[in-house]
Amino acid sequence: MSETSGARFAQVAIERVPDRLFTYAVPAGMALRVGMRVTVPWRQILRQGYVMALTDACPALPAPARGGDAGPDLFGAPPPPRVKAVAEAPDPVPYFSEATLRLLRWMAAYYDVGLTLALRCALPAPVREGGSRARERFVVAPILPPPPHLPPLSKRQKALYEEIVRVDGGLLAPLCKELSTTPATLRRLAALGYVSVTLKEAPRSPLAGRRILPTRPLPLTEAQAAALAVILGERRPTLLFGVTGSGKTEVYMQAIAQTLAEGRGAIVLVPEIALTPQTVNRFAARFGEAVAVLHSALGDGERHDEWHRIRRGAARVVVGPRSAVFAPVSPLGLIIVDEEHDTGYKQDESPRYSARDVAVMRAHLEGARCVLGSATPSLESWRNAAELGKYALARLPGRVGGATLPDVALVDLREAARPGQGLPIFSEPLVDALKTCLGRGEQAILFLNRRGYAPTYQCGACGEPIACAHCSAKLTYHAKDDTLRCHLCGAWRRPPDRCPRCGAPLFKPLGVGTQRVEAALGAILPRARVIRMDADSTGRRHSHDELLAAFRAKEADILLGTQMIAKGLDFPNVTLVGILAADRSLNIPYDFRAPERTFQLIAQVSGRAGRGELPGRVIVQTLQPEHPVIRAACACAYERFAAEELAERRAAGLPPYAKLACVTLAGPDPEAVRRAAEAAARRFAACRGLEALPALPAPLERKEDQWRWQILLKAPSAQAIVAACDHILPRDKRLAPGLRVLVDVDALFLA
Repeated sequence: MSETSGARFAQVAIERVPDRLFTYAVPAGMALRVGMRVTVPWRQILRQGYVMALTDACPALPAPARGGDAGPDLFGAPPPPRVKAVAEAPDPVPYFSEATLRLLRWMAAYYDVGLTLALRCALPAPVREGGSRARERFVVAPILPPPPHLPPLSKRQKALYEEIVRVDGGLLAPLCKELSTTPATLRRLAALGYVSVTLKEAPRSPLAGRRILPTRPLPLTEAQAAALAVILGERRPTLLFGVTGSGKTEVYMQAIAQTLAEGRGAIVLVPEIALTPQTVNRFAARFGEAVAVLHSALGDGERHDEWHRIRRGAARVVVGPRSAVFAPVSPLGLIIVDEEHDTGYKQDESPRYSARDVAVMRAHLEGARCVLGSATPSLESWRNAAELGKYALARLPGRVGGATLPDVALVDLREAARPGQGLPIFSEPLVDALKTCLGRGEQAILFLNRRGYAPTYQCGACGEPIACAHCSAKLTYHAKDDTLRCHLCGAWRRPPDRCPRCGAPLFKPLGVGTQRVEAALGAILPRARVIRMDADSTGRRHSHDELLAAFRAKEADILLGTQMIAKGLDFPNVTLVGILAADRSLNIPYDFRAPERTFQLIAQVSGRAGRGELPGRVIVQTLQPEHPVIRAACACAYERFAAEELAERRAAGLPPYAKLACVTLAGPDPEAVRRAAEAAARRFAACRGLEALPALPAPLERKEDQWRWQILLKAPSAQAIVAACDHILPRDKRLAPGLRVLVDVDALFLA
C-alpha cells in the first residue's frame, strides 16, 4: 500500500454508525492510506473511524457499507456544497490491510451485516478504544565492558554487578526482588557508570513469568511426513484427518516452521480458551518470543499490547480462539484451524460468523495455506474433501509413539438401574474401573455435558419445576451456593420455602450435573482428588490454565468436566475415560445435527485415554447402546458414520447439500412478534429459488424477556438467502419499535 498524498477525499466507516460510509476531505499535507484509523467530526462531536477508500473525486452520496466495495460509479456525481475534513490520523500505520478489508467486505455480504459491525469484530475492544496504552518501566542493563576510568566498587557492589551481568539485567522491580537489593542501590551503580537504568516501553505479555523449556522438531512418521508434504504442496485448503493422538500438532509446527522460513506468519485457531494454555506452551516452546496470544480472557492491556506486537511484525505466530482469525499478521502464510468441527468457532452474536469459514476465505484472499484438522471433521469439510475435491485430504490413521486407540465398553444404564432408585450416576463397571485406575496411580477423566448440581428443581407434591422469570427455561440448582440459576440470562434466586403453585414445602432436585457428580465421587471414592472444570469453576482469570496445570502435575486423580475437556487435551497418565450420559445430546427433535454432535463428543472424549505408553480404556454409559451413532463413535468408525449421515442429509436437502439460515424475530409483545413473523414468512415463501418454512415459536420461546419466533430458510447459496433478506427485511433489522430481527446464515443452533 502506498501513501496517497494526492487524494482529496476519504470514504470513512465511523464507529457505531452502521451501514454507511461518510465522505471527508483530506487536509493538505495529511498522507492517508486505506485502512488507517482517523478521527472525524460527526454531528458536532469527534468520532473514530477507518479509511475505506481514497479518491480525487467527491461522491455525491454516502456509499452503502453492507458488503460493498466503493466502486467507481459512486464517484462521478457533483460534490456536495460542504464536506468536512478529517480531523486527525493518529497512527501512520493502517489498522487494516487491503486484504483484510476485502475479507471484511466478503464477511459483511455473506453474513448479511453492516460493514461497520464487521470492522468492530475484527479489532479487540482495547485496541478500538485505545485506552490501554503500552506502559513504560525501568530497565536495568549492565555496561560491558565497564570503562577503565570508573571508580572501584566495594566488595558487595562488585558481587551485585557480577550478578546483574550473569542474569543480563532486567526490569527494575523484579530484578531487585531476584537479587535481594533495592532500587536505590541499583541507581548508585548507575551513577558510578556500571549499569544503565532507563525508562522503556514494556509490553504486557500473557507469557510473562512462565517457564517454558524449548523443544526441537521431532522425527515424523511416514504418515506425518506425507501429510506435511500435502500441506506444503497445496494451495487448496487441506483437511488433516487424523485419529486422536496421531501427532497433528507436530505436523502443524513443522508446517509453521517452513512458513516462517519463507518470511511469512501463521495463525493457529483453537475452539476453546481452555485449550489455549496447553497449545500456547507447545508453540512457545518451539518458536519462543515469536508467539503471541489473543483471546478475551486476557487483560485489556495484554490484548492491546499483543495485538500491536503482531501488527508491528514482532510476533509471527498467533494462537487463539475464533477472534484470532482477524489477527493483523502480514504477510500471512498459513492458517491452522485445530478441531475444525467444533461449534465454538461459530459466533453466537452478530455478526454470526464461522471462524473456520472465515479462515478459509482469508487464506484464499491472501494466497496463504489453510489447514483444517480434526479426528471427527464436520460433514461440510468432509464433503468438500472426500466428495467435491475442493479441499486436499491428508490422513493420519494411527497414533504416534506406539500408542493404540483405547478399548471402549458400552454400559446399558437401563440394566444398571436399581428398583425404586432410578438410574445411577455411576454404573458398577465404571466404579470398578475408577478404583482400579486410581489404585495403579493413574488418572481418569469423567465427562458430563451439564453443569450445576441438578438441571431441575421440582415440587415434590405437584411436580411443578421452578422456572426462570425471564426465559422459557427451568432454573438449575447449584448446591455450592444454594441458588437456582438460569444458564441463559444469568438470573438467580434462592430456592423457595414453598411451591409457588400448590404451597407445599417439598422440593427435590432432579437430574444430574457436574456438581452432583463431584459430590457422588466424594461418597464412593473419598480419598480421590477431583478437579471439576465447567463454566462455574473457570470464571476467574487464568483458571483454565491453573486447573489443567494442576491435573498435569498429578495434583488430582480425576478431571470432571463438560465439553471444555472433550477435545485437544493431552495427558499421558490418563488411562480411563468415563462418559456418564452419552446420549444426552442425541435426541433433540429440532436439531438435525444432533447425531453429528453426539458422534463427535463421544469420539473426542474417548480420545483422551491412552495417549501415552499406558493403554487406555473408555466406559460409555447410555440408555441407547444399540443406537448406530453411539456404536459408530465407540468403534471410531468416522467414515462409515459420515457416509450414512450424508446420505440422510442429501435425501432431506439439508446442509451441506443446501444453505440454511435461521431468521429470528424477537420483541417484548408475543402477539406482535407472532404477527410479524407470519407476515415475513409469507413474503419469504414468495421468493423464487428459496424454500421458507412456516414461522414457528423458537424452541426457546422466551429469552431475557424477549418473545422469539423463527423462520428457517433453505437455498442453494448464501447469496440467495441474503438477497431475500435484503429485499424483505429493513436495513436496520427492525420491523417496528422494540421488534428486531436476527439473521443467522449457516445456522448451527436453532434454539
